[in-house]
Amino acid sequence: MKRQIIDTIEQYETIIIHRHVRPDPDAYGSQMGLKALLEKNYPKKRIMAAGTHDVLLSYLAEPDCVAEEDYNGALVIVTDTANTDRIDGPYFDRGAFLLKIDHHPNEDPYGDERWVNTDASSCSEMIYTLFEEGQASSGWEMSAEAARFLFAGIVGDTGRFMFQSATEKTFEVASSLIKQNFDRTQLFADMYEVDRKILHLQGYIYQNFTIDENGAAYIKLTQEILKQFNVTVAETSDLVGSLGNVKGICAWIIFVEEDDQIRVRLRSKGPVINTLAMQYKGGGHPLASGASVYSWKEADEVIGKLQELCRNY
Repeated sequence: MKRQIIDTIEQYETIIIHRHVRPDPDAYGSQMGLKALLEKNYPKKRIMAAGTHDVLLSYLAEPDCVAEEDYNGALVIVTDTANTDRIDGPYFDRGAFLLKIDHHPNEDPYGDERWVNTDASSCSEMIYTLFEEGQASSGWEMSAEAARFLFAGIVGDTGRFMFQSATEKTFEVASSLIKQNFDRTQLFADMYEVDRKILHLQGYIYQNFTIDENGAAYIKLTQEILKQFNVTVAETSDLVGSLGNVKGICAWIIFVEEDDQIRVRLRSKGPVINTLAMQYKGGGHPLASGASVYSWKEADEVIGKLQELCRNY
């Protein structure tokens, strides 16, 4: 499949790379890392990164301004995005060919060609293995810029290598990436600065979450609470794993209120929760998913269904 992807890449002069809405470091890392790799190895091609910029990830990069006409005859690649509802950008389906590269379960097999590897720690790790194939078959070279993006994506999706998703292969990839000449110390400092702002809110979560007798837990972060702690909705993404350290919790939800919706961030230590997320315009991994609801009444429905999952687990 990786050789086939490289053959496809070589056929197109314009390549536009998308990722998911509400991006995290792996979304940017895989998207921008792939862009940097292709720019390094195909300098005559036009490579663009599409999507709405998240200022919290400005330390990594900013996407390009991509117009509808840019998609004429273009190869479109979507990284780190399980389903079409979560693709950031309105014209991803206007190109000549659509390629999906992802490490989430393939519940929505969109695209003309798909490479899905649920064993990968991150989509950034997948992009590195694509580089390995390109290096062996087409003489691809790694750049320090690409290495920085991919390393950031891996660090983000593995919780700084603390999650079980970090495999022996993950550490091999990270070891190879840090041989490139990028400022790893500054990268960790930038990532920590985002973390530092939310430590107080993390304490609030530990003190105020609700848990039932079967280990189903949740907390509702209203706009008032976010203002109290001076934390943005995007910054709360780093808090989703907090309750995983609490003894007795089986699965949990962190609800985050926005102006027009309530984000539903689900995590589990056992029960499969991506099927629940899919009922509410979401999806993701079996044990780590996201969704959206539009009222606190609807949020309570999700809580009830999570409690049922834990009760029957």
